[in-house]
Amino acid sequence: MLFTGKGGVGKTTTAAATAVASARSGVRTLVMSTDAAHSLGDALDRDLTATAIGGPALIEPGLAALQVSGRRHVDGSWGIVRRYLVETLGALGVDPVVAEEMTSLPGAEEIAALLELREQVDSGEWELIVVDCAPTAETLRLLALPENLAWHLNRMLPGTAGIRRAARPAAAAALGIPLPGPEIVDVVRGWYAAMLEIHRLLASASASVRLVTTPESVVIAEARRTWTSLSLYGYAVDAVYVNKILPTPAETGDDGSAAAWLHSWNAAQARGIDEVVVSFAGLPVVTSPYLDREPIGPDALADLAARLVLGDLADRSPLDPVDVAAMTVERTADGYALGLRLPFTSADEVGLQRRDNDLLLTVGEHRRIVTLPSVLRRCDVAGARVRSGTLTVAFVPDPAQWPR
Repeated sequence: MLFTGKGGVGKTTTAAATAVASARSGVRTLVMSTDAAHSLGDALDRDLTATAIGGPALIEPGLAALQVSGRRHVDGSWGIVRRYLVETLGALGVDPVVAEEMTSLPGAEEIAALLELREQVDSGEWELIVVDCAPTAETLRLLALPENLAWHLNRMLPGTAGIRRAARPAAAAALGIPLPGPEIVDVVRGWYAAMLEIHRLLASASASVRLVTTPESVVIAEARRTWTSLSLYGYAVDAVYVNKILPTPAETGDDGSAAAWLHSWNAAQARGIDEVVVSFAGLPVVTSPYLDREPIGPDALADLAARLVLGDLADRSPLDPVDVAAMTVERTADGYALGLRLPFTSADEVGLQRRDNDLLLTVGEHRRIVTLPSVLRRCDVAGARVRSGTLTVAFVPDPAQWPR
């Protein structure tokens, strides 16, 4: 269960409160932070620095916490690849110091977070893993990484068109650069398998994303864009949390000068909540009060969880499967139709390009490379449309590739 939202909306507190409540209900729970700022320990009132290297720390019975370290999961295997790259750049005349800088792994923290998540799932110790993600832009990069990185890694493996073009022995000898050895191939193959497994995990019915917002129009607008982008990557959003709901003057017992100020904010926030309900129709909306003090420590977080107005989420267990927002492929009279839900999207915002066995989809600044199933690889794209928040791509069989 991944929590994300614009910075400052309270996603860390919400994730921590959810984890505490889950653990106290009898569910073995791990809460982990992929946010480089690592404020999870502050919310739990526990120093989690050592967990980056030593693994999860027990907070209370049934609840453990962890913050991710890029060094723990990436440095070892990347060191093998990096030595090869430095050697290759050196053969091309690049200064060794510059080569070291050039071969620092981009996205190391994101890769480490994904590998850590897979390790914790594989451990079998937890019934529920709650992930306090970074703010939305970083989270979208994180969730786009498994499929995109797997696509690129696959093209580096022996036997693929990419490796045949990029590393012909004769060309390598002529340039005076070393070919990658078997240890390099093993690392790439291992990362490729890991990325495929992680994407299957995050896009399965056992994983979901929960958006955290506040009842302000600007913040709600970002949450809507995030839902669109998550849908593009095939991830299911199963709830929206609206935090920092101010009390009414009647609830505070204030009939003085502050009452008018509160009335104004109450009215604005009520409009914001209505906007969330309309924007995210079909998703449970959870509201959270603005407390008179910071909820720090497990007891305060449990108290916050008890104050949440869960709405339709009240009847669901955190362990229930979710309605996965995956792509669909259906047979039609003329061929096949590939469908993908893209809420709040119009046709002029969507870019679509066919490249060999892949479909390149873009929505705004976000891009997804979809490797087509075998039945669609033998088809041509016949058109596409966006209606009611769903992208439909029509495919017709290519006569040259279908036996009569």
